[in-house]
Amino acid sequence: MAAKDLYEKDLYAILGVKKSDDDSAIKKQYRKLARELHPDKNKGDKKLEERFKEVSEAYEVLSDSKKRSEYDEMRDAFQSGRAPRSGGQFGGGFQGADYSDMFGGGGVPQDIFSTLFGGARAPRKGQDLQAEITISFRNSIVGTEVTVPLNPRGSTPSSVTTRIPAGIGDGKKIKVAGRGGPGQGGPGDLYIIVNVTKHPVFSRKEGDHNLYMTLPITFTEAALGADIKVPTLDGDEVTLRIAPGTQGGKILRVKGRGVKTTKHQGDLMVTLEIQVPQRVEGKAKQALETFAAETAEFDPRADLAQRARA
Repeated sequence: MAAKDLYEKDLYAILGVKKSDDDSAIKKQYRKLARELHPDKNKGDKKLEERFKEVSEAYEVLSDSKKRSEYDEMRDAFQSGRAPRSGGQFGGGFQGADYSDMFGGGGVPQDIFSTLFGGARAPRKGQDLQAEITISFRNSIVGTEVTVPLNPRGSTPSSVTTRIPAGIGDGKKIKVAGRGGPGQGGPGDLYIIVNVTKHPVFSRKEGDHNLYMTLPITFTEAALGADIKVPTLDGDEVTLRIAPGTQGGKILRVKGRGVKTTKHQGDLMVTLEIQVPQRVEGKAKQALETFAAETAEFDPRADLAQRARA
């Protein structure tokens, strides 16, 4: 291989980062590209598979401070016609040099830069695999055990059973070490994306250990007050006291009935929603008309126009 083939490989451009970018920016960009280009997502697209390999090779060097430093020095040395200060495997001049012997005369291997910077070529780990599963909202809160079917390339189809921790959020990813594709350097890892179905009553917010629900109440319950049975995700009910004159939208807290993990204990947050019947007739209508007359002095929109002009 001619030397120019090495220094013309701009790893920063391949990864889409600047030479001045720090490790965090490089890692973030690699993760973005890896998600877009992963072979499991683009099966059969050879161009994207090659692009994925190039991006992975570039990240392998740029994510390692020592390899990155040696790469920068080597690239500068090739462009200026001088040898890098560290010497490495390159010693002597570079112009017109041929490195085919270094790679066995067969072109550049996939792990070219681990060869260049690490001396002997280390066995590569197997490919990391990715799978998706869908679990119920309840199981996401209490935890569950799932079996994920696997079909790595070149391997007999199999499955892996693993525990999904309590409190996992929708779209979160868990890692199962050593259950990826086979490789000379050992198997890769399995990453499982967990999708959580919506619950008809309860919900939660990302990164929050509280559970949320909306509780419908009647006008009379809000006006006069009431003790109302409220279901919980645990399966039992708790009694919630509604104070007289409670307004719609008020949020009440039920302690300790949220997401429970080894480190956190959330609460159940209940939003009150006042509902009225669609039709009112007979004595009920007369009673409401009497109520309206008796409470005519109460005007909930008294200062609305003034506030609108503010």
